[in-house]
Amino acid sequence: MLRLLNVSIRYGGLQALSDISMEVDAGTIHSVIGPNGAGKTTLFNAITGVARLSSGTIHLDGSRIDGQPPHVIARQGIARTFQNVRLFGSVSVLDNVLIAEEARPGVVRG
Repeated sequence: MLRLLNVSIRYGGLQALSDISMEVDAGTIHSVIGPNGAGKTTLFNAITGVARLSSGTIHLDGSRIDGQPPHVIARQGIARTFQNVRLFGSVSVLDNVLIAEEARPGVVRG
């Protein structure tokens, strides 16, 4: 289970996330929606270790992961991609994932 407890992120005077708490059970699918500037990317950056929390904690299966570098969090199965991904349009989504696994063995689990 992924659990966020009272997560907040500030960038100078800007409050990007304010007191976010949520739980995501293993094997479930969720979506995060909202207008530009609502904090969606900041939320994912917090979960994946890209952004430092101003307050709050993030736990994965009972272990605290906030403050860990992104590569350590990725090894635990949580990673993100960026919107400028370069996919191979001539192959399936699965083949794109398998190609990525070939490039970085051990990253994709299944």
